[in-house]
Amino acid sequence: MDKKLVLASNNAKKAAEMQALLAPLGLEIVPQASLGVGEAEEPHVTFVENALAKARHAAAATGLPAIADDSGLCVAALGGAPGVHSARFAGEPKSDERNNRHLLERLAAVPESGRGAWYYCCLALVRHADDPCPLIADGQWHGTVLAAPRGNGGFGYDPLFWLPALQRSAAELDAAHKNALSHRGGAMRQLLRLLRDRPL
Repeated sequence: MDKKLVLASNNAKKAAEMQALLAPLGLEIVPQASLGVGEAEEPHVTFVENALAKARHAAAATGLPAIADDSGLCVAALGGAPGVHSARFAGEPKSDERNNRHLLERLAAVPESGRGAWYYCCLALVRHADDPCPLIADGQWHGTVLAAPRGNGGFGYDPLFWLPALQRSAAELDAAHKNALSHRGGAMRQLLRLLRDRPL
């Protein structure tokens, strides 16, 4: 493998998930932290703008092509929140446990029928920092928010993300099953199709 692709994420669990999904590319996937690259600013209100900012930041710092993901949970009853603020919904420092607790508090008065939600993922791949034609792919995964966590797998809001058709939470799925169904898996499959037409 002679081509390297920088993965613009410092989230170890997300990086592992992304590595598995990127395996078909036949590239050497290099996490940005291993190259001494810190996190990019994410000041934008949309997932696509934040994903591009992260990818361009990693490409500028390394001189290599870079891929970034911006993703989160959107809850209809909260007007799409936590959305782009999913990782820091309960403030700093980032904590999945506190974020989940905060979400449950915000939804305490919302009945089960009003707890529709979806995970959203946007992937941005740039060949260099100033790439005028980045590859953009996205995916969604629909479910509802539970009243209490279930399962020990996954990360983020997975213990609260209920999949009615499976009668399981996202945290009760093994990694392969989750990748086959998830927002990130859907976005990655779309990206792989785009890369067939515009390979690195």
